[in-house]
Amino acid sequence: MADSANAHVESGVPLTGLEAFHSVNDIIADACRRYADKPAFSCMGKTLSYADIDRLADRFAAWLQSHDDLAPGDRIAIQLPNVLQFPVAVFGALRAGLVIVNTNPLYTEREMRHQFRDAGVKAIVVLANMAHKLENVIAQTDIRHVVVTEMGDLHDWPKRALINVVVRRVKKMVPAYSLPQAVGFRRTLAGGGRAAKVAAGQDEEIAVLQYTGGTTGVAKGAMLTHRNLIANMLQTQELLGDTLENGRETIIAPLPCYHIYTFTVNCLYAMTTGQHNILIPNPRDIAGFVKTLSKTPFTVFVGLNTLFNALCQRDDFKALDFSRLKFTISGGMALTQATAKRWQEVTGNGIVEGYGLTETSPIALVNPPDAAQIGTIGRPVAGTSVRVVDDEGRALPPGESGELCIKGPQVMKGYWNRPEDTAKTLSDDGWLRTGDMAVVQEDGYVKIVDRKKDMILVSGFNVYPNEIEEVVVGHPDVLEAAAVGVPDEETGEAVKLFVVARNESLDPQALRQWCKRELTAYKVPKFVELRDELPKSNVGKVLRRELRDEASGKAGDEPPA
Repeated sequence: MADSANAHVESGVPLTGLEAFHSVNDIIADACRRYADKPAFSCMGKTLSYADIDRLADRFAAWLQSHDDLAPGDRIAIQLPNVLQFPVAVFGALRAGLVIVNTNPLYTEREMRHQFRDAGVKAIVVLANMAHKLENVIAQTDIRHVVVTEMGDLHDWPKRALINVVVRRVKKMVPAYSLPQAVGFRRTLAGGGRAAKVAAGQDEEIAVLQYTGGTTGVAKGAMLTHRNLIANMLQTQELLGDTLENGRETIIAPLPCYHIYTFTVNCLYAMTTGQHNILIPNPRDIAGFVKTLSKTPFTVFVGLNTLFNALCQRDDFKALDFSRLKFTISGGMALTQATAKRWQEVTGNGIVEGYGLTETSPIALVNPPDAAQIGTIGRPVAGTSVRVVDDEGRALPPGESGELCIKGPQVMKGYWNRPEDTAKTLSDDGWLRTGDMAVVQEDGYVKIVDRKKDMILVSGFNVYPNEIEEVVVGHPDVLEAAAVGVPDEETGEAVKLFVVARNESLDPQALRQWCKRELTAYKVPKFVELRDELPKSNVGKVLRRELRDEASGKAGDEPPA
């Protein structure tokens, strides 16, 4: 990346305390000692204290270390929703020196196969509800150790049995599966007198492989080191330090813990400061979610635009007591002014919007709590610098639009086993190209003005056209396909698919159903439009921008009811 003595760079305040810790394990162990008796995580009425988390994580780590073929640096997939087993498995695996591979529980077999093979996963903790999909792909992976858990496994008897019976027998949410090598999660926690030996992690070692499409292409693992994660934990603490009190806050965690946003803010930052996390397994059950909120005096709410908007439409949510709410954080997707205003009216609390990427662990910029500018992504967090550059990499002055670049201790080490992709995204001197077009205002606040790449953001999740198109053209009746994002009131953006068919028998809705078998739900095209041809450049490249511009404001074929 070109540089210049006159380059305009906006920098946050210096970051202090980073040298005090060498691994995430140091911070977690310290927190478990200081806040031993305080609640750490609650889910479906069951609470684990910091001492409980420490004890259970140690037992899980000891079980992992009892296997000679699992060594520090090996990868373990955690494929769980927001249940109590998630923090226990994550902190136990880190304590054993393993690298976490966060995996979406709703992944299709194709997506699981790619991620597990690419990461070289050797062990997995999976919810029983998804174990049938693992059965179908495990032979094509390096996975040797399987731990299966059920929703209620960390609840007390008899509620544990009741939850598991209802999920398995009444709601029939656990398809039959056969994994003879699988061990039950509770069995791994049984102990046996052996204590875990905490891995001597170093700050530059990889702690997490967090999969993302990056700024382009197929999903790849962002290598997040212990230093990256510690830095972002401290950056979040610096941001919220004057607003929140250590060991006294209750944080609502409705977004999935496997997503980097919740993983860092709820699972890691909250642990550093002794906060109490309320895990919501299924935020799509809005009625159940609001019922949980009614029973839980909360002080911090972590969400995104679509969730805020959905809640504010409900009378039962409006009737809640928000007198203790101190802080609302928005991320994952753009916050609209209408939603921010509505949330303020309903809760009496303003929303603080930030910006981040998987590659930045994720928080990079945020609006100051006492000086937020809705419509901007704020200013760099502590220890972080940003600038915008032109196509040649030259830094641009305030007011001019260019690609947003970020530099700081939270920026990833690179992409797992993808040196060429890493070189395209990371400069030799540590600047990360985000793929987003931005303007630095005269006051130092940054505003996103466009997306340089073709990524689609559906409810805060990255959706990459290349992946969708590759799946769709595998259909025998599809000749060509192009996927773009279109505005959507519910999800921010939705996927619209333009298709050139091989024959007239292709039915758009049947194609959507076909996609549902190959793609996670949020990636499935909401709209399908048949075309005789797709617009292309003079070298034959499909012009997605032209399709996107044309599609904006008119959704095309309506999805089925």
